[in-house]
Amino acid sequence: MPHMPQPLTETDLIHLRHCLQLAEEALQAGDEPFGSVLVGGNGEVLATARNRVNELNNLAHPELELVRWAGENLSAEERAGATVYTSGEHCPMCAAAHGWLGLGPIVYLSSAQQLEQWLQEAGAPAAPITFLPVQELVPGLEVRGPGSGDLLQQIKALQLRHQAQSEK
Repeated sequence: MPHMPQPLTETDLIHLRHCLQLAEEALQAGDEPFGSVLVGGNGEVLATARNRVNELNNLAHPELELVRWAGENLSAEERAGATVYTSGEHCPMCAAAHGWLGLGPIVYLSSAQQLEQWLQEAGAPAAPITFLPVQELVPGLEVRGPGSGDLLQQIKALQLRHQAQSEK
């Protein structure tokens, strides 16, 4: 059954704009443009992360960094009440870690399918893995996204800029 996009709230959009800023920071640092924000059940931003694949290794995804941070700093109850906002839908590695740790909802700006299509159109090499919707890896998890309009166009533009830079 295909994933039906869930509408995003004004609060979601605020946090997704923050993710977009983090993605821009990652791109400016020479990395892939991904950024994520962990928000507690009370609405407080608990932690932020951006992609650091070029600085560290291929596993330095922001979603994985937030999972690690949550595991070290939050109780199981706090993790279940926390939301991960992210510029791009979790890859299978990050989705599995999210599910194993028992974090709450995921809200993403662009889907893995959209990203794959954009990069394919730009002539990027294929990813070394198959991307799956988060719900296939973590059944029952509340997931909202993708975004639309200007925010979605902004993350697409960042991804295409990164692709153009990597070809140089």
